[in-house]
Amino acid sequence: MESWTVMDVLLILQAVLVFGVIVFTLGFAAASLKEREPRAAWLAVVICLVLVAVEAGIYFLYHAGFFIAPAGIFIFLVAGGATGVGIFFLVRRTDPNPGVLKGFEGYITGDVKRFDEREQAFARDRAIRPGTDDYRVFYQAHPHLEQVDAKRRDAGGILGTPGAIDRPREIPNVSAMLAAFSIPPHFGRPESYHPDIQTAGNHRPDPSPEEATARVKGFARHLGAGTVGVTRTNPLWVYSRRGEIFYDRWEQWGKEITVKHPYTIVFAVEMEWEMVATAPHTPSVVESALSYSRGAWISTQLAAYIANLGYSATANHSRHYDLLMVPAAVDAGLGEMGRFGYLITRQLGPRVRIFAVTTDLPLVADHPVDIGVEDFCSVCKKCARCCPSMSIPEGDKNEVNGTTRWKLNAETCFAYWAKVGTDCNVCMRVCPWSHPRTFPHRVVISLIVRNKWARRLFFYMDEIFYGKKPRPKAAPKWAGL
Repeated sequence: MESWTVMDVLLILQAVLVFGVIVFTLGFAAASLKEREPRAAWLAVVICLVLVAVEAGIYFLYHAGFFIAPAGIFIFLVAGGATGVGIFFLVRRTDPNPGVLKGFEGYITGDVKRFDEREQAFARDRAIRPGTDDYRVFYQAHPHLEQVDAKRRDAGGILGTPGAIDRPREIPNVSAMLAAFSIPPHFGRPESYHPDIQTAGNHRPDPSPEEATARVKGFARHLGAGTVGVTRTNPLWVYSRRGEIFYDRWEQWGKEITVKHPYTIVFAVEMEWEMVATAPHTPSVVESALSYSRGAWISTQLAAYIANLGYSATANHSRHYDLLMVPAAVDAGLGEMGRFGYLITRQLGPRVRIFAVTTDLPLVADHPVDIGVEDFCSVCKKCARCCPSMSIPEGDKNEVNGTTRWKLNAETCFAYWAKVGTDCNVCMRVCPWSHPRTFPHRVVISLIVRNKWARRLFFYMDEIFYGKKPRPKAAPKWAGL
């Protein structure tokens, strides 16, 4: 048997590397077809064909005597060295963002005032009744909002005419949306969101904080939470006064909100990609409604579970919020806040809705995480470019209530909601972090989390493979138009 030369070994190693890249790229193509991304799939196939052609050319040139040592060895060593250096710079962990690792307090640059729930758009739409003393008091303090809110009420509220963008084919999906939104009201009465101690009595268990945390997180995941974390309750993220009123409890409007529970359990519920991918059409708002339904169900059961252990707990969901969810989620280590104001998680991207349970059950708090979102968003700006109402800033951060961050224009955003009759979700759909967590995307996310150069590379690759302004996709058959 003829002995192998150095060139033979180098060629085999190079062929193995190229074969690995081809297999990965074919896997990406297959995943793209499943995600109904034909452009990405075809580009991946073209890359595979180019790699095969290059490999065949190298093989031909070698057997034609082109790669003659030592020149051939030098060429391959230089090419291999450049490849190795490139891989090293993409996989190594670059310096963390110290501000992000402080949690939401890393955004604080001035005097932060607790947010009044009465100023929130949903509360203004649903709980400030024209002709009442509450109406007069509120708009005397906020005269710039009166005309905006009156116009929104005349249009039918936050969603205007539900499903307007898909008329006259919207009725099945609007029906599904209303069915899902009918669930949270069942969990919004005081005995549900703040359950009494029921079974523990004098036999209340005394688990260690570590055991209690493991049990609470495990139960939340078993109920359907996509990701869950714990943080110490920060009074800055507690609403200052009650603004959302349900079940005719109007005496609660404007009352100060106090949360004495030292711990907050925060969890996120996944929104399915195939539904979000249709945004801004009605299947996406169906998925939002379903997520709020799941979150109410999970948070209420989690609060009851803790109460049955003999501790106090309060569920936070769409019929009872004491806290601002995104800052609490950031502090609990679920992810970072993106340019568009949503939480972006490593596991699910921004395709989540957030819920919480506050409690006096001793727990172990998680730490904030740096997954590269802030750095990625500073380069990407895709959500801002694709926003139909131009409500997301493309520029630098601004100071807002003592915090320096990107600030969504909520009024123009909600105006678009009322126009299309859905909660839009376009920013969520186009965000590069939103892709389903198939194996190729998990590899990409792991690199983005670790490395700032990978964030820039994969942002540009996302632009190439999916387009600068990706179009909405067709809905699943049952929710189709």
